[in-house]
Amino acid sequence: MDEKQQQEVYHEKQRLQFCLLHSLNNLFQEKDAFTRADLDAIAEKLVLDDPTRGKWTPLSLIFKPHHNAVTGNYDINVLIAALEGKGKRVVWHDRRNGVASLDLDGSQGKLMGIVLNVPERKYGGLWRSRHWVALRRIEGVWYNLDSDLAVPSTYKDTEEVRESLDRAISGGAEILLVMNE
Repeated sequence: MDEKQQQEVYHEKQRLQFCLLHSLNNLFQEKDAFTRADLDAIAEKLVLDDPTRGKWTPLSLIFKPHHNAVTGNYDINVLIAALEGKGKRVVWHDRRNGVASLDLDGSQGKLMGIVLNVPERKYGGLWRSRHWVALRRIEGVWYNLDSDLAVPSTYKDTEEVRESLDRAISGGAEILLVMNE
């Protein structure tokens, strides 16, 4: 990727466990498409709207049902509500169909981007969690906008995107298609 393209592609880097926040901003290519306060409010609304919400405990101050109040670590419900609030629709890709069934070329108007939820192991496997990663096609070029990367990574073509998604599924990742309504 040349220097001009790098400057044109917005890319937030990982901080604490705010990968969902970074993924959303990277997906929308905008610094404050979402803020921490926005996602916290969405998570709190999800709790209030839940008729089966659990009983409050002192740990509830930090470990909320849809996020960690200190580090972030938002769940899928926050992702879906945030995207729906921006007029997007989330389609969970059925891994049994493989990535060959995804229309990465012809659906440019419909497909805004892809969000992956990938398993992570750190500290010799002692720490297990999941990480949100955004992929997006910008001016005909597919980018991996993973907040753990120093800079966005480009794919040479859609076949390379498919290969990357196949590897991700093999590693336990979930693929979420973000569709324009």
